[in-house]
Amino acid sequence: MGKILIITHSADNDAVTSVIENLTAAGVTPVRFDVDRYPLATRLTSEYNGHQRRLWLDDGSAAQSLEDLDAVWYRRSYHLADGLDQVLEKPFVNPAAGEIRRTLFGMLESLPCFQLERYSTYRRLDSKEEQLRLAAECGLLTPATCITNSPERLQAFMKEVNGPIVAKMQSAFAIHQDGQEQVVFTSDIREDHLEQLPQLRFCPMTFQQKLPKQLELRVNMVGKEIFAFSIDSQQQPGAETDWRKEGASLAVQWRPCELPDDVREGLSA
Repeated sequence: MGKILIITHSADNDAVTSVIENLTAAGVTPVRFDVDRYPLATRLTSEYNGHQRRLWLDDGSAAQSLEDLDAVWYRRSYHLADGLDQVLEKPFVNPAAGEIRRTLFGMLESLPCFQLERYSTYRRLDSKEEQLRLAAECGLLTPATCITNSPERLQAFMKEVNGPIVAKMQSAFAIHQDGQEQVVFTSDIREDHLEQLPQLRFCPMTFQQKLPKQLELRVNMVGKEIFAFSIDSQQQPGAETDWRKEGASLAVQWRPCELPDDVREGLSA
């Protein structure tokens, strides 16, 4: 009934497994591509001969043809080419990593099937500043925001807001220290954090006015169809500022949510 390519990584959470189980139950063939295993354990090949294209993905246990895909779900591409630095000499790691990225994302961009979403679209919309601009153009309200590596500009912004501030990064990542993974979440700025203010010049960060929450919302659009869900993160200790800190325990508490008309109209603009 169809074949769907899922772009993820081998340490992804149970969401991928759940989707694969549901696709299989519906008679669809899911093809999982763990990009952290590419290229050390996975082979990806494109061939063009005349007007014919052939495309294979071989994960070491089975080979799948990909030219007959019906859709692609681009979920995540964390840890692409994991372990490459262990098998190549240092001068060759960056050039090889660049070719690996261009090969993978070039292949995805070339696929003529439906994609949720194309990598190039994700990269454009991954910009927090682009999102803020689009939200303002759509008439949506956003908290006061400052993206800077200037301690002086941040101090002026905090004085102007004159209220609680949170800090966040523009990308999702983790810091590994002493064998532990420390994920960077949205965090409240406390008075003692200001002692570290001079270090801001080494890395820009995003700072926003902290607004009281009634509900956390996640809204997805497929075409003009809007699918909105809410969660009451304020009832879960540790999740008040960033629900993802307790994401596993809150996973079963998401509920459908009806958006206000002005918000629906803004998202559909």
